[in-house]
Amino acid sequence: MNPLKSIGGTLVSGLVLAIIIVFATKGDHVLSGNVAGSVIIWFHVLAGITWIGLLYYFNFVQVPALGDAMSDEGGPGGAGITKYVAPRALLWFRWGAAATWLSGAAFLLHPGAPTTLANAFMLGMNSDPVNQYALTIGVGAWLGTIMLFNVWVLIWPNQKKILGMVEASADEIAKAKNIAFMASRSNTLMSIPLVMSMIGAHHGWVM
Repeated sequence: MNPLKSIGGTLVSGLVLAIIIVFATKGDHVLSGNVAGSVIIWFHVLAGITWIGLLYYFNFVQVPALGDAMSDEGGPGGAGITKYVAPRALLWFRWGAAATWLSGAAFLLHPGAPTTLANAFMLGMNSDPVNQYALTIGVGAWLGTIMLFNVWVLIWPNQKKILGMVEASADEIAKAKNIAFMASRSNTLMSIPLVMSMIGAHHGWVM
């Protein structure tokens, strides 16, 4: 059976290939690394790609496409997207956001982390001199936390009204569309300095 014919098989195969590569290329640089921290960061990056990738899909593809579909008289409309695509995309989107935040927190909580979770959220200002790593990663942590709040408190509850998952009046749906749209666009805006912060923690602000 071809594993590429299912998403589960594809993911498992990718995991197996990654493990094979680790053992095939294992040298002193690998042996000296922090295994737990590396695995957490690996998961954190994978979850983050899922979350931000879907965020960009919504903003760059789905929303403009639905706008075009609504204005295309006699066209196929956007019912297929709103019924079949959006709910599934939002499932991966919101849990990708949760997994990204939780794995990021787990990394900062594990004993081998370069700084602590508390230091990061205090932007490194609880030490003298200021902990620059904590400052840089802390900016990303705050942005990620605000974005997570937007996903679960603003975007998802309002999308349920828009998609008809919960009952809502026409006025409530119109309001929900505006709130979800602005929260999603805000997250897209914040994702740019967020990525800079996450990379910058290890490579400097200029990356």
